[in-house]
Amino acid sequence: MADSTTSGPYPLAEPGLWVERIGSTVFPPGAPALFLDRDGTINVDTGYPDDPAEMVLCADIAAAITAANRAGLPVIIVTNQSGIARGYCGWGDFAAVNGRVLDLLRADNAFVDMVVACAYHEAGSGALAVADHPMRKPNPGMLLEAAKRLGLDLQRSLIVGDKKADMEAGQRAGLSLGWLVDGQAAVQSGFTVRPWREREDFEGLLAAIAALGAVSGEQ
Repeated sequence: MADSTTSGPYPLAEPGLWVERIGSTVFPPGAPALFLDRDGTINVDTGYPDDPAEMVLCADIAAAITAANRAGLPVIIVTNQSGIARGYCGWGDFAAVNGRVLDLLRADNAFVDMVVACAYHEAGSGALAVADHPMRKPNPGMLLEAAKRLGLDLQRSLIVGDKKADMEAGQRAGLSLGWLVDGQAAVQSGFTVRPWREREDFEGLLAAIAALGAVSGEQ
């Protein structure tokens, strides 16, 4: 796999995989992380996003990321982007949209440490036309890639997403806990899904993030 710093104008580890390290924060080996889906979780889902001006943050998400920043947890976006494979937009559009999302978060004092995006899809064309690519959620490849690069403890990490595929990716990566936007609680094979619909659900997420930070600080 090519180094993402030597692959042209965008941080592409391979034709359909964006891996961008943001900032220079150094995390201790074995740190847990907060993983987040992007469209529908961080920003309001607009379908196949290609217009930065349409980006609006979802309620409370900046506060959750700020809590992770405060707790010393790496914050990592893991996002499927099949619109690129389908030809609806390109990596340039993704760069513009993602940059806008990160700017909106920064304006709320919320900072992301890594962005991993997968453009592979069976309905794509050329090099991006790959069915069931290991990097595409519900497969765990993006989480595993981030863990390898940052030396993370996946079992203690959390994932927040708006689709069952996000939760399944977390489970396959070895996480034990996920928060499903507008979803329902569930337990399967050691992986617990908690809902995020009401204020008390959000408070539970904040408490889980704070608890991870406290444990990590003691190590």
